[in-house]
Amino acid sequence: MFGDMMGMMGKIKETRAKVEETKKRLDTVSLNEKSADGSVSVTITANREIKSIEIEDALLKDKEQLEDYLVITLNKAIAQATGVQEAELSAVAKEGMPNIPGMDSLFK
Repeated sequence: MFGDMMGMMGKIKETRAKVEETKKRLDTVSLNEKSADGSVSVTITANREIKSIEIEDALLKDKEQLEDYLVITLNKAIAQATGVQEAELSAVAKEGMPNIPGMDSLFK
């Protein structure tokens, strides 16, 4: 029994290391999101770090519309990045963990 526990602890440590590697790799994954008309473009990493925002000149004349487009496009980009991040980390956690309910939430 003690050997099983030690094996499980080793597996948990290994999985944590893989999770950290995955988080670092997600820093290099760039995602792009555009407003419906393409006038606002956001580039974000899978770790939800905004890398760039591009705005067409014509949109600069309408502050309210620009603000709306920024909010919508940024939220879509963050949701996209969150989905990629959660899928990647969940896959790593499931790969390395026994089927114990709730354990995969430790790595989010």
